[in-house]
Amino acid sequence: SLLQADAMASSGLFFKDGKKRIDYILVYKKSSPQVEKRSTFEKNLRAEGLMLEREPAVTNSDIMFVKIHCPWETLCKYAERMNIRMPFRKKCYYTDWRSKTMGSLQRNMRELKSWLPRNPMKLDKEALPDLEETDCYTAPFSRARIHHFTINNKDSFFSNSTRSRIVHHMLQRTKYEDGKSKMGINRLLNNGTYEAAFPPHEGSHKSRHPIKTHGAQNHRHLLYERWARWGMWYKYQPLDLIRRYFGEKIGLYFAWLGWYTGMLIPAALVGLFVFLYGLFTMDSSQVSTAAPAVCKCNVQQPSGRDGVGKEICEANETIMCPMCERNCTLQKLNESCIYAKVTHLFDNGGTVFFAIFMAIWATVFLEFWKRRRAVLTYDWDLIDWEDEEEELRPQFEAKYSQVERVNPITGKPEPFQPFPDKLSRLMVSVSGIFFMISLVLTAVFAVVVYRLVAMEQFASFKWYFIKKYWQFATSGTGVCINFMIIMSLNVVYEKVAYLLTDLEHPRTESEWENSFALKMFLFQFVNLNSSIFYIAFFLGRFAGRPGKYNKLFNRWRLEECHPSGCLIDLCLQMGVIMVLKQMWNNFMELGYPLLQNWWSRRKMKRGGQLMEHKVSLPQWEKDWNLQPMNLHGLMDEYLEMVLQFGFTTIFVAAFPLAPLLALLNNIIEIRLDAYKFVTQWRRPMPARATDIGIWYGILEGIGVLAVITNAFVIAITSDYIPRFVYAYKYGPCTDQGYRQEKCLKGYVNSSLSVFDLSELGMGYSGYCRYRDYRAPPWSSTPYEFTLQFWHVLAARLAFIIVFEHLVFGIKSFIAYLIPDMPKDLCDRMRREKYLVQEMMYEAELEHLQRERKKNGKQYHHEWP
Repeated sequence: SLLQADAMASSGLFFKDGKKRIDYILVYKKSSPQVEKRSTFEKNLRAEGLMLEREPAVTNSDIMFVKIHCPWETLCKYAERMNIRMPFRKKCYYTDWRSKTMGSLQRNMRELKSWLPRNPMKLDKEALPDLEETDCYTAPFSRARIHHFTINNKDSFFSNSTRSRIVHHMLQRTKYEDGKSKMGINRLLNNGTYEAAFPPHEGSHKSRHPIKTHGAQNHRHLLYERWARWGMWYKYQPLDLIRRYFGEKIGLYFAWLGWYTGMLIPAALVGLFVFLYGLFTMDSSQVSTAAPAVCKCNVQQPSGRDGVGKEICEANETIMCPMCERNCTLQKLNESCIYAKVTHLFDNGGTVFFAIFMAIWATVFLEFWKRRRAVLTYDWDLIDWEDEEEELRPQFEAKYSQVERVNPITGKPEPFQPFPDKLSRLMVSVSGIFFMISLVLTAVFAVVVYRLVAMEQFASFKWYFIKKYWQFATSGTGVCINFMIIMSLNVVYEKVAYLLTDLEHPRTESEWENSFALKMFLFQFVNLNSSIFYIAFFLGRFAGRPGKYNKLFNRWRLEECHPSGCLIDLCLQMGVIMVLKQMWNNFMELGYPLLQNWWSRRKMKRGGQLMEHKVSLPQWEKDWNLQPMNLHGLMDEYLEMVLQFGFTTIFVAAFPLAPLLALLNNIIEIRLDAYKFVTQWRRPMPARATDIGIWYGILEGIGVLAVITNAFVIAITSDYIPRFVYAYKYGPCTDQGYRQEKCLKGYVNSSLSVFDLSELGMGYSGYCRYRDYRAPPWSSTPYEFTLQFWHVLAARLAFIIVFEHLVFGIKSFIAYLIPDMPKDLCDRMRREKYLVQEMMYEAELEHLQRERKKNGKQYHHEWP
């Protein structure tokens, strides 16, 4: 037995006696001067009922570990005080007649399913433990009614995460000095009394024996094998096990991420279908034969037979006006053939349908997530749970310790922030936010200036390939420079967001997190999307016309759209930023912690501090060598996914492959986050939560913005509306009904205006063409807007209004049709509430009758 106790103690999960389980770990340096605070704190912890044991570190003589064990009596006392719900009876959902009916139906369905192939995405039931509390009725724990609860084993009645949460609750409320605010492990961590405080992992995540034959050694090993391994990328997540090990807050994050990833599958398929539709109709859509030649114009018109590739690619006699001041030469329209074909991949007949689909998809995703969240909160006993009254932040107490008022919740006096002070600090914070947003716009302006300067240089490049495709080179280098500016400014934003949030002096940690999260979202959203908004709605809109171009600082001519439109620039900008951003995030989430952990192990080996093998280290020291969870908790994880959701929905009309890229990234992201939580990070404190917090409101705001943005992209950026107006008003089918194959004949010719090259004064003669709706030079009002321009403008405005009202109406109708909670769940909750009362009454009656019988007293069946 002594050998067994030594073995259990050496595993790092128990005290030296091998019996008392370690529920929490505190780490401090022996050289720390805060000895008095530490000794007072630990003495008060023992007075509260906790048991402590010290252990020196193997690899560092200055590090000391304090192991904490919470005995049964203390667990019961604080479980009652914290209203922790515990299981007491097996669940029974239906009445007898209904259970019999459902039982026969379930048997028939089970037999039918046995003939079908097994779903490969489901985890094997035998591979997961039977988590009893998920199939039992629960009630707030009470020592007076302890006989009601199902206690088969006192050591396992409270799960490890529950034990850690109880100890954390005690650590937060134990004093280390005399005084109202002189308490809590958080303050001791801030002032350097302790280096770290964390619950231990349940052992190693790896085993020498295969899990199929020998089973899992602990829940961490099971999570690694059935969840965190890359080979499980296609499997459903074991959410109940995640919640049991990491707590409800992290469990809800992975439930939301899995739900979002699953909902991306139909969006990715429809987006891929729209892209393939553009690919297959590239040579048979949009236009066929050119319109008749314009009078007095010696420019040959395109004469293709069918397809955008025909009208543009065969326009070998149509001369386009120079697109830069000095170095650009005259180009033929057919040199835009490749750009026109690529543009058609993203700007085709399926664009409007896909934009409407994605707006509806975003609504369905959010509405069904509310239903999914309701089911999870019921299964995880969070329906009646309310946030505990949070303790004040030390910085808030230190700042406002002179002003007090009575807390309406606790009834105790506490520091108070006067409204004028709060308003003034909020105004300074808002001013800081606007200043940082203006800094983003300045960076975008700098990239715009770079593009204006670079296009002249690339147009005169010696390398023929660059000289020929100078617009692509300008856009590509501009995107890369913009991405580097984005990543650089993100570092600045995080520090500024910290500064502004601390300046506001939020009252509690949750208020601080919400304020910080909102600032980071605003900063990064503007940082990522400002250049995209510029390309979508401003590029080429104010360039002017040949002979009267607008210039920046009277020096650089403003950039024009390519003859095939600005959509190709928008697609390039979105694709590069989305792909590079996701690759960088994945490296920072996994590669950086891996490098840090490898470097810490290397330093220990170099110093000769590590013994023969890593396994010789106890579990608490292995955990100490891991990286702590981010200070912001799950904020960085949510922020990454919410920004991706914006990319997926806001400009999806210009980039239908965005949902597919997001789906592929999220399949990796789930396993990457799982691997990081299980193997690279210390175990976080299992916290409770009922929803995803402020992020749901942000997602709803993005859904509204997506509808407006896609309406403008289709109406302004793409050529959908000009083609539509031409087909119904100016094309060959004006009086014959609309047929796509031939009604756009001559559209490219109609969309190009004529300019007299002799007016440039560059030695050219003849005429050139440019994208606009202006009168020709021989007109009575040369270069004025034509009637077609005003028709297109009116159609664009009308489309925006109709599209927005239609989509918002559909979104509101769908939100009304989908209830926030499934009806069967409402019935189960009401029945459970009734049955819990009945069962508590029966259990109390049976216990009282047993007590009377034991004492030899007469008892009756009615309630005494």
